[in-house]
Amino acid sequence: MKFRLALFFSILSIYCFGQNSLNKKAQIFFEKSGPFIDKMDYTAAEQVLKSAVETDPLFQNAYIVLAGVYKAQKKYAEAKATYEKAILINKTVAPAVICGLAETEFATQDYLKSKQHFSEFLTLDSSSDRARRAKKYLLDCDFAAVAINKPVKYSPTNLGEGVNTTDAEYFPAITADGETLVFTRQVNGNEDFWTSQLKNNKWDAATPLSSKINTIRYNEGAQTISPDGKYLFFTGCNRPDGLGRCDIYVSHREGKDWGEPYNVGKPVNSEYWESQPAISPDGRTLYFISNRPGGSGGYDIWKSSITDDAKWGPAINLGPDINTAFDENTPFLHADGKTLYFSSDGWPGFGNKDIYYSRQENDGKWQKPINMGYPINSFEDESGLVVSADGNFGLFSSNLKGGFGLQDIYSFGMPELAKPLKISYVKGIVRDRDTKKTIESNVQVVDLKSNKTVFDDYTDPETGQFLAVMPVGSNYLFNVNAEGYMFYSENFELKAGDINKPYQIEVYIEKIKQGGNVTLRNIFFDTNKFNLLPASIRELDLLIDFLHQNENVQIEIQGHTDNVGDDKLNEKLSFNRANAVYEYLIKNSIDAKRLTFKGFGASKPIADNKTESGRKNNRRTSFVITKI
Repeated sequence: MKFRLALFFSILSIYCFGQNSLNKKAQIFFEKSGPFIDKMDYTAAEQVLKSAVETDPLFQNAYIVLAGVYKAQKKYAEAKATYEKAILINKTVAPAVICGLAETEFATQDYLKSKQHFSEFLTLDSSSDRARRAKKYLLDCDFAAVAINKPVKYSPTNLGEGVNTTDAEYFPAITADGETLVFTRQVNGNEDFWTSQLKNNKWDAATPLSSKINTIRYNEGAQTISPDGKYLFFTGCNRPDGLGRCDIYVSHREGKDWGEPYNVGKPVNSEYWESQPAISPDGRTLYFISNRPGGSGGYDIWKSSITDDAKWGPAINLGPDINTAFDENTPFLHADGKTLYFSSDGWPGFGNKDIYYSRQENDGKWQKPINMGYPINSFEDESGLVVSADGNFGLFSSNLKGGFGLQDIYSFGMPELAKPLKISYVKGIVRDRDTKKTIESNVQVVDLKSNKTVFDDYTDPETGQFLAVMPVGSNYLFNVNAEGYMFYSENFELKAGDINKPYQIEVYIEKIKQGGNVTLRNIFFDTNKFNLLPASIRELDLLIDFLHQNENVQIEIQGHTDNVGDDKLNEKLSFNRANAVYEYLIKNSIDAKRLTFKGFGASKPIADNKTESGRKNNRRTSFVITKI
């Protein structure tokens, strides 16, 4: 933005049609403004230019440059009035002066006149970079004239002294449980990461994130944290291991500290500029900004996904559904995995950069971006929005009045239409059933409707903790396994009422032993039938993996029913269901000598058959280890 303004002033100083003043004193004042403008000391430049026009009220060039200085200070009303004075002196002015007037009219919400003057400017200049921007402003005029009269509810709240200081704080990132905040703080020109914990609805005093990530020599910023708080992707510039000026790095949380960060490498990074990463909730797709060739404009949003061999795949441009011929930045993919928030100065808006959101269809296509609305967006640059997992509030940085210093971090209630899809999460600890000690184990969560893995990672090696996000409206397989242990199976069916009730559980798994019993919560059959439903396959494949990893284990597959209906029919149904699992395992390379099966009907309940939830638990498939 500052670069564009400096360029703007330099062009004006060369191409203004106005004459120098015949008043030597006024001319001296005018010439003094040049060095001040070069140093961006706009306050000093304003004073000498005011003296110039007071000394010579017909000094057109001084009015034009003074208008530009007002504009640089965001004094848009004064800038507009000063441009108008310059044109009154002589209507024959440089096209850039008309464009400058149109921009200040836009900034002061005078959209009708702004559109008229942008159109006039384009009759004089239709091919320059300024003309390209003016054509976009014409669309903005039409959009803003309507949207300004339909404001959204907006009441930003400062996060408080625990987070904000007299220094600049920006680029907030928050975990899915809403309890951990990571942000960038700039102190004496150096950018580092800081973190704060939410305690009793208040953010406590922030502390430096980690000496393994923060450096004295380099700047660290523009970060994203995975929903479970275990992976931090960030931007590092001008580092010895960099492929370009700025690259994307990642660090993995190791207990209470973070591991040494490393360059993500190609094809995410290149010899060009890569920054502002955003990780998907399943950790498999990384969104980022790059100006590499093959995009739609200067800076575009790109993505790369983990391949089957655990490497980052080719960088793919999100295309014209998201990117424009102008600039896009600060992408943030919500924990719902479907809603993308980002900033752009290419889509119709309120001028400069606005914040937009787009939802991804089931076929992967992005919907047309929607402007977040006024006054969230304004004539100034807006960017860097992140949204809480529950979708109720957004976090951003700004230098609003009443803050602690430079930029502070604020929160605000999200407009209803801009809220992401509803999600919940399961947060827990995995322990050894006998010793009660925490265990490093693999946790998988699979959306059984789409058959997509939404979480696949290991628990914290020191704490045994995990956090997995699950969008509402689907049915989820939940599996925990560790070497030498029986695996754990659970099922979560998330409905609309579950959004405010995240699951917090302690999972106890026991070592493999003869007689060990596991209930398979994700084996499904139609009522009174024994054909395996497609949603059962993922759980069965996990059982196959378990048997391959433990080649000496032999099991008995057991079918169970509730007590509704005829006992003999229930026993036969349970027998046939156990047989269906048996047949599937044999067809998928498990030796039949390792398997037996049996149906127990309603004879071995694990819950009260007097309630529906109890009967549901009793209708189950399980296995018992018969030999190890």
